[in-house]
Amino acid sequence: MQKDFDKWNLKKKKLDKLSKKFLFKTGDIWWCSVGLNIKTESCGKGEDYQRPVLVLRKLSAESFVGVPLSSKKKEGTWFCEITVHEEKRYALLYQIRMFSTNRFQRRLATLDDTDFRKVKEKLKALLEL
Repeated sequence: MQKDFDKWNLKKKKLDKLSKKFLFKTGDIWWCSVGLNIKTESCGKGEDYQRPVLVLRKLSAESFVGVPLSSKKKEGTWFCEITVHEEKRYALLYQIRMFSTNRFQRRLATLDDTDFRKVKEKLKALLEL
């Protein structure tokens, strides 16, 4: 599949200029414009290059640490199965990174405490050096 990086770059320039403020909290899941990325990095889909992202830690009113989610079954150390609106999703723990709230498109859900704790514990175990 040929990727149109130029089209994503135009979208990213528009996102960068946004000045809208969002109310969000740890544990929220938002559809975010994560973009068109390279190789094994998770990409967004559709016109806005969207993918659901779990807010792990709010850093400021405009940034957070998050983990992209997938609807495709993923097994292994770097994935964590969760349930969102009664559907299985998989947290892509190896894709953890800082995001700008300018990437927010719309709020999808808030993860329940049990699944959120499960994600944090699995991530913590992976990051112990």
